Amino acid sequence: MARIFLFWVSSAICPSWGGYLPHLLPVDPTVHWANPAGGIEYRDRHGQWDGSPQGYRGPVPQVVHLHGAHSSQESDGHSEAWYLPVARDLPPGFAVTGSAYREFRSRFAERSGLRWAPGSATFEYANDQRPCTLWYHDHALGLTRENVYAGPAGFYLLGGGDELPEGVLPGPASTRDDPPNSSYHDIPLMIQDRSFTADGDLHYPERYSASGDGPPTWVPGFSGSTIVVNGRTWPTLTVQRRRYRFRLLNGCNSRFLLLSVAANATARPARPVLPVWQIGSDGGFLPEPVPHERVSLGPAQRVDAIVDFTDVPAGTELYLVNEGPDGMYGGGRPGVDFPPADPQTTGQVLRFVVTDATGADPSVPPEQLRLPSHPRLGAAQRVRRLSLNERRSGGSMIMLLGVLDERGRGLPLRWSDPVTEQPILGETEVWEVRNFTRHVHPVHLHQVQFELLGRGRSGRSLPGPGDRGWLDTVLAYPWEVTRIKAHFDLPGRYAWHCHLLEHEDNEMMRPLNVLPRGGAAAGDGGSPGRAVEPGTASTGAG
Repeated sequence: MARIFLFWVSSAICPSWGGYLPHLLPVDPTVHWANPAGGIEYRDRHGQWDGSPQGYRGPVPQVVHLHGAHSSQESDGHSEAWYLPVARDLPPGFAVTGSAYREFRSRFAERSGLRWAPGSATFEYANDQRPCTLWYHDHALGLTRENVYAGPAGFYLLGGGDELPEGVLPGPASTRDDPPNSSYHDIPLMIQDRSFTADGDLHYPERYSASGDGPPTWVPGFSGSTIVVNGRTWPTLTVQRRRYRFRLLNGCNSRFLLLSVAANATARPARPVLPVWQIGSDGGFLPEPVPHERVSLGPAQRVDAIVDFTDVPAGTELYLVNEGPDGMYGGGRPGVDFPPADPQTTGQVLRFVVTDATGADPSVPPEQLRLPSHPRLGAAQRVRRLSLNERRSGGSMIMLLGVLDERGRGLPLRWSDPVTEQPILGETEVWEVRNFTRHVHPVHLHQVQFELLGRGRSGRSLPGPGDRGWLDTVLAYPWEVTRIKAHFDLPGRYAWHCHLLEHEDNEMMRPLNVLPRGGAAAGDGGSPGRAVEPGTASTGAG
């Protein structure tokens, strides 16, 4: 497959005079985050509040992560490899890059001969994995929730290769040089939730100390009041009487989605009228097509699906509806274990308007598709026992990853604690993740696509048919063990974390270092790694 180089520039500057633009949203500077104001010595640590009611108002750190990609460490979008825009008014003493930036810039230049320009990074994607639906988003340390919410996220669709189904899939998809008014039957749908002010500006919840004399503080979760699809609020999609392929992505910060196609937008429980045929998951095709009345999607998860409108009369209006909760998700059934989303607002996703087909549909019914064989991983060389934990800190509950002790208890760890997950290059591991919290957490591993082996109290209940493909994000349910198997074939410094972005931004992320055989631990083997002497705003280096 062709390699792609992505040149990603921070655009948070005013084009008229070249000054930096502060964040659209209030930023809590006291969490463990990029912290440019801390300079070289205190970047990538807890910051200090300068008295502004909006919190941090300096230049915005950014770094892009291609979620689900099989990429080298310097192209992965490490959270400490962020950089600031090249602006005329960067405050003196600010760190302009994260502590990993210079190391990865040097490694990339050695591998490719390309040097990153200031205020940017160039990443290389080999595209050497199965055809699948990937997506990219910002991954700056402690600021991912607000950067992604402000906009930097999009699809990266990987096709081609030898692993093709027997039978024609719905198409075409859009391409760069398509003429106006082209018809598409392979459509990516990024579903997100947002809240807006009366003036139409983005709104993110602000929380302050009881006395009101502190900065805006981190919130443990977010549920917006509207649903947007591909950046449009409650859009309408005109479809013909034929089959469509939809790449469904949950791009929400914290919201879980439970999606179905219904004839009524507001009736609850929803009454699905068309099956959603799942043909793929995060990392590519399933072993066989799977029909769903309702599709469950945690944040960051993708479902490659087919919906057949062939027998729906022209003029019919159908609706993609959501019955996931409006708050944190603990598992269970809508209307039984939790109230479903408000059917007047967040319970509605988009409207389909069905029209007559303008030509023949060459695609085959989804139940007749024969999907490519699904490769399985071999025996594991190691089993790791890990934990999802909750602890009260500073008046609120925070979530932490960790390991199990010899008595099976969770030992919570923070991002800066010594590295515990250090697989050996070329080895396969089983991870048993025990969730000691009340919430479902979407657990994401960088660099790898993995298999789900089982769930439940012992982790031995077999996964459902929709989870039998390759995954990069798996739902870990409360008080259960989730067992996955992964093969680590690229060395370097990566991460694993909860993909509830508010959790990830406040310590629910840990280093994942893949070590060469016989080699030393990445960095010093204790911290996620600190590069030496990147520049500050006062020197212009970095």
